[in-house]
Amino acid sequence: MTGPETQERQGRLARDLADLMLVPGLSGHEDRVRRAIAGKLSEDGIDSRSDRLGNLIATFEGAEDAPSVMLFTHMDQLGFIVRKVEEDGLIRVERLGGVPERALASQPVLLCGAKGDVAGIIYNKAHHATQPDEKFTVTKTPDLRIDTGHGSKAAVEAAGIAIGTPVVYRPHVLPLANGRIAGTSVDDRAGCAVLVEVARAMAAREGGPTVHVVFTTQEEFNLRGAQVAAQTLKPDIAVQIDIMLTSDTPEMADRGEMLLGGGPGISLYSFHGRGTLNGVIPHPSAVRLMEDTAAAEGLTLQRSAQVGVLTDLSYVQLVGEGVVAIDAGFPMRYSHSSLEMCDLSDLEGLTQLLIAAAARIGPDFDLLRDGA
Repeated sequence: MTGPETQERQGRLARDLADLMLVPGLSGHEDRVRRAIAGKLSEDGIDSRSDRLGNLIATFEGAEDAPSVMLFTHMDQLGFIVRKVEEDGLIRVERLGGVPERALASQPVLLCGAKGDVAGIIYNKAHHATQPDEKFTVTKTPDLRIDTGHGSKAAVEAAGIAIGTPVVYRPHVLPLANGRIAGTSVDDRAGCAVLVEVARAMAAREGGPTVHVVFTTQEEFNLRGAQVAAQTLKPDIAVQIDIMLTSDTPEMADRGEMLLGGGPGISLYSFHGRGTLNGVIPHPSAVRLMEDTAAAEGLTLQRSAQVGVLTDLSYVQLVGEGVVAIDAGFPMRYSHSSLEMCDLSDLEGLTQLLIAAAARIGPDFDLLRDGA
């Protein structure tokens, strides 16, 4: 059943998601995204503040005898950094974050230069000149070139492009059937839209614990921007909001049981295993909180356990004496591609789950794993 309140919330989520997907914000260069989110919060009378690393924090004070909560999601997106401008005006880049090289040829990009944004395309060799042995190969990032049409190094530099300029996929929003949306940086502007909506609810609530709603930096780079905010806020409980890999497309079928449109999810296990020996085994009290809340709210709660996945919660959980931690999120298809896909009903369900879960946290919440 979809009532007027649910429809209104989905409408706000769709609007905020579309707005935020159109704002470029490469990891370490999230300032425009932070200002956009701060502006949305301000429209609803919600104060926020930034730390030195660029994390955006909105605090909603609550009961002093209840554990404090940090709800957080990352603002940044993956992309590239300019490493060289050739004399012919073609631009070489370094990859920033887990950009899939096999999905890059001929993609439109946006170079966020000192004098404004500049459009470009990733060079792709003409099909008519491609030899048979080249047709099934992927160009590696060091060999990529971006063409902005300027035609010379001098013209590119005059447009404000230089070594260190951030580059992102050209922003897109593509509404699809059945309340689904494809777009740039659904990971994790959808999480940002959810937490903007959660912040609105926190501002209007009566009672409950202190809740810090945090929009973090540099997740796609080194996963440690959130750690800075956590060191300052010292939360007892942390819930990280991010994507959940769907397993409802043919190539993903053996990865789990996560369905697009199937409702919000929680992670029961994550481990990167590719050079970064880190991950999250969630705290039992946090798992119970999410499961009990979903049952009480009539929500379907999906479950994920994945190797090859890592979030910034991995570092937040280790702050201070340790933090009661869990990853929650929404199903998403086509991760790290130029167009990712989510379902508005999952975002609405996740919003409902987080608001209701925060309301259930009181002085008797078990912070120790054995409940002692």
